[in-house]
Amino acid sequence: MKKLLLVTFLSILSTSVYAQWPAELITTPEKTNYQETSTYADVMKFIKALQPKTDLMHLEYMGKSLEGKDIPVVVMADPKVSTPEEAEQSGKPVMYIQGNIHSGEVEGKEILQILMREILLGDKKYLLENQIIVFAPIYNTDSNDKMDVQVRRSQEGSPQKTGIRANSQGWDLNRDGMKMEALETNAMIQNVIVKWDPEIFVDLHTTNGTWHGYSLTWAPSYHSAGEKAPYDLTWNELLPEVTQKVKEEYDVYLGPYGGYSLRQGWPPKALYTYNHHPRYLVNQMGLRNKIGILSEAFAHERLYERMNSTKAFVTEILEYTNENGKRIAQINDNATQSAIQNVLDNSGKKKKGVRFRMIPLEDTFTLRTYNYIPYVTAEGDTSYIRSGEIIEVPDVQNYSKFEATVESTIPRGYIIPKEMKAIADHLKKQGVIVSELKNRKEYEGEVFEITKFEKSQRQFEGHNMARVEGEFKESTKMANEGDFLVDMAQPLTNLIFYMLEPQSDDGLVTWNFFDEYFEKNGVNEKNVIYPVFKYF
Repeated sequence: MKKLLLVTFLSILSTSVYAQWPAELITTPEKTNYQETSTYADVMKFIKALQPKTDLMHLEYMGKSLEGKDIPVVVMADPKVSTPEEAEQSGKPVMYIQGNIHSGEVEGKEILQILMREILLGDKKYLLENQIIVFAPIYNTDSNDKMDVQVRRSQEGSPQKTGIRANSQGWDLNRDGMKMEALETNAMIQNVIVKWDPEIFVDLHTTNGTWHGYSLTWAPSYHSAGEKAPYDLTWNELLPEVTQKVKEEYDVYLGPYGGYSLRQGWPPKALYTYNHHPRYLVNQMGLRNKIGILSEAFAHERLYERMNSTKAFVTEILEYTNENGKRIAQINDNATQSAIQNVLDNSGKKKKGVRFRMIPLEDTFTLRTYNYIPYVTAEGDTSYIRSGEIIEVPDVQNYSKFEATVESTIPRGYIIPKEMKAIADHLKKQGVIVSELKNRKEYEGEVFEITKFEKSQRQFEGHNMARVEGEFKESTKMANEGDFLVDMAQPLTNLIFYMLEPQSDDGLVTWNFFDEYFEKNGVNEKNVIYPVFKYF
C-alpha cells in the first residue's frame, strides 16, 4: 500500500513539476529566457494550438480593436460550455481574469497562457470542478505590438521591449469604465461582464515603480456607494487567505496595494491606495454587486519573478473560488437583493455618498518595504537614498477606506427626456434596464438646480472634467410619451445612482455628457435645472 501511495505521489509530482509540452505550447518568454514578451500573433498562435488538444475550451471574441484585431476570450469548463445559458444551466459560477489592459504590463498576458495550458492539459483540471473560468489574456491588442525599450523604464529592461499603455484610440482602458469611449471597454462590458455575468473579476497589472517589499500587491473593489458584503468577503477573507497560501506554497510575499511619500519622512507612517472611482474597472465591480481584485506585480523584479508571483496569486485565487464559488455567488446575489430592497424601502428617505475622501483604516499594519538611508545634502537638507535591505515597519496607517463628503437621496427612479437618447443608450450599454414611457404621467420628486458649473483647465483622458454645485428642490414633472424611465429597483441600482447623480465625482456630469445642454441653456450666466428628474 505504501509503495502504491509513493508511486501515485511521484506520478502527481511528475505531472505538475516536470510536465512536457509540445513546442507550440511554450510561451515567448519561456522560449527567450524571459527577454521577450508575446506579440498578439504569438498569443493567438498559442490559443489556436491549444484549442484542438482539449474538449474543455470554448474560444470567442469580445470584439475588435480599432486596428481590426479580434480580442480573444477563452472559456474553460468541464463539461465544456459555449454560451451563458449553458453556464447558468451547469449551476457553476463564472470567474473572469484579464491581462494586458496596459500592454507594457505583460506578466498577466503571459501567465494566463501558462495557466490555460495547465488547466486544460495539465494537473490543474480540478480547478474546473466547481467553476467556469474565463480568461482574456490580451485585452489591449493593438498597443501590445507597439514595442519599444523606452516604454516601461521601471521594469529595468525585463523584458527588453514592451507595448504602450493607451489603446490605439489614445485612451487608458483602466480609466474608461464610466465613459466607455474605447472599443475595448464597450466590448468587455457588453460581451463579458454583462453577457457572462462573472462573480469575480481580476485585473492583472504591474506597479509604476514604488519600492515596497512585496513581489505583488493587491486591492479590492472599493465599493463606495455599493454594497458592503462582497467587499467584506474580499478584504477580510479571500485576500488574507490567498496571501497566506502564496507565502506557504511559493515563498512569495504579497501585501496591500499603495505607495508612501518620502516627503513625510522616514520610516513611512502611512500607505495610500488608489482612489475609489468606478472609472477603474475593478472598482466598478463593487457597484455591480460583484467581487473585483486588482493585482499589481512589483515592477523592479525580473519578468520571470513577476510572472511567478502573478501566477501564484491567480492560482490561489482560483483555488479559493473553486472551493467557495457558490458561496461567493450567493453573497453577491444577496448584495443585489439588498440593493434593490434598499430602493424599495428607502427611496426619498435615506441618502448615500456621491463624493468621497480617502481615510485610514481603524487598524494599523506592518509594512514590508525597502529601507531608505537618510543623509544631509550639500545644502544642509535631509534627503534619502534607497538601500538593498528589506525591512518591516510596524504601526503604519493604511489609507484604504473612503467616507462620503457629499450625499444624495436615493430615488425610486429617474426620468430622462427623450431628447437625451444618448444618455439612455449609454446606460443600456452598461447593462442598465431602461424603458420608454408609452403615456404621459406626472411624477413627484426633486430637481437639482445648478448654481455653479466648473470645468477643469487641465485635460484628463481627453476631457475637461466637470463639476456642479447647487441644491435639490421638491418638484413635480409631467413626463411625456417617449421619455426614458430608469427604475432603480434593478440589479445595477448602485451603478445607476453613481452615473446619474449630478454631484457624483465620477458620473456622467463629470465626464461631460451634459456639457452641451448646460452651455446651451446658459449655465455660466444663470441657474440651470439638471435635466434628469429624480422621482420618489
